[in-house]
Amino acid sequence: MAKTQLNVRVDEGAARAARERALARGMSVNRYIEELVRQDTGEVGHTFVEAAAEFMKQYESVFAEEFGADREGPREGRH
Repeated sequence: MAKTQLNVRVDEGAARAARERALARGMSVNRYIEELVRQDTGEVGHTFVEAAAEFMKQYESVFAEEFGADREGPREGRH
């Protein structure tokens, strides 16, 4: 995806908070702001569902083996 530069002005408190939050999450301030915008526009929920669907597709056979329709409850010996 192509990136576009966006310059914004915020007060020092907001800038400090953005830097601290980004650092705590192990990401750049740019990525942090981008994630906030995605959350606000609902894109994150859609992205999560797509990622979850891809995960299930990749591990379908593992889930079927562990939790298949022929299984009722946990395996013997597990609690």
